[in-house]
Amino acid sequence: MMGVMRVFLWFMTAAVAGAQPPVVHQLRASPKTVVWGYYSASASPALRVNSGDTVEMETLITNSPARLEAAGVAPGQIEPALRAIYGEVTDKGPGGHILTGPVYVEGAEPGDVLEVRIKEIRLALPYAYNGFRPGAGFLPDDFPYVRMKIVPLDRERMVGRFSDRIAIPLRPFFGSMGVAPPEANGRISSAPPWIHAGNLDNKELVAGTTLYVPVHARGALFEAGDGHAAQGNGEVDITALETSLTGVFQFIVRKDLHLRWPRGETPTHYITMGFHEDLREATRIAVLEMIDFLVNEKHLTRDDAYMLASAAADFSITQLVDGNKGVHAMIAKSIFR
Repeated sequence: MMGVMRVFLWFMTAAVAGAQPPVVHQLRASPKTVVWGYYSASASPALRVNSGDTVEMETLITNSPARLEAAGVAPGQIEPALRAIYGEVTDKGPGGHILTGPVYVEGAEPGDVLEVRIKEIRLALPYAYNGFRPGAGFLPDDFPYVRMKIVPLDRERMVGRFSDRIAIPLRPFFGSMGVAPPEANGRISSAPPWIHAGNLDNKELVAGTTLYVPVHARGALFEAGDGHAAQGNGEVDITALETSLTGVFQFIVRKDLHLRWPRGETPTHYITMGFHEDLREATRIAVLEMIDFLVNEKHLTRDDAYMLASAAADFSITQLVDGNKGVHAMIAKSIFR
């Protein structure tokens, strides 16, 4: 009954304010609804939504049909949209990810925060791949050749069949979720994460979690892709279990928040993040962000926040292979009364 009353009150408030009730949109991946390898304030929106709306977004595996087939994927298991995008999209780079979007969120302005509620993530393929190549990954000199493995996905048991003796638990998430960078930065590569979020490769951002991203351009211009069925912290060979995913995102413009770096929230933890080409500096940013969170949101003194970060927060290497290295800090909600 209380849920019905809340919905009724929302509709009454919206009617008085002249607002429209939230809408559920669908955004399929196609040559006209993806960007290849970049985030940019000048990118043309693939969809326009209002704050509070939800978008079911289809994203595609980042690899070519030819390479997937050469690795053993049956031609019939290659998505037609992927073939169309490889055949028709010519505006590419400087990065390599196929990203669905951008989604323009009405009312989002520079200085705001876009709250992205990740409502649902669904596997779209019965397989994923992992691979490395010369000059990439954390150990390029030790593995100066190309290798790719197709990993069947068991969607009933939610495991990836890495081999007859190894089954990897699946926790699907989007490696890349982000907004446009400041207009002055122009088109930036989809590879390194930064203040716009982007290629976070943060395996904690599964369904049921929330990402908070500073807005740098009007409309925010959200993009997502680089679907991962599973990943280890570090992503050391430069890929996870790469696959196609369908995500359901709710977008909320937050005028009351002002952030410098992306943050996250799970049902059990708060997350701060740091990105820099130097791992020590990335860690420093994550620590300072945790201190700022504890001061501003939990009302600790700065000294107590520094001490609590040391006593109760866990700092992990998110990834080591995307230009800007990533570090994320997690602190349990359960310690706060």
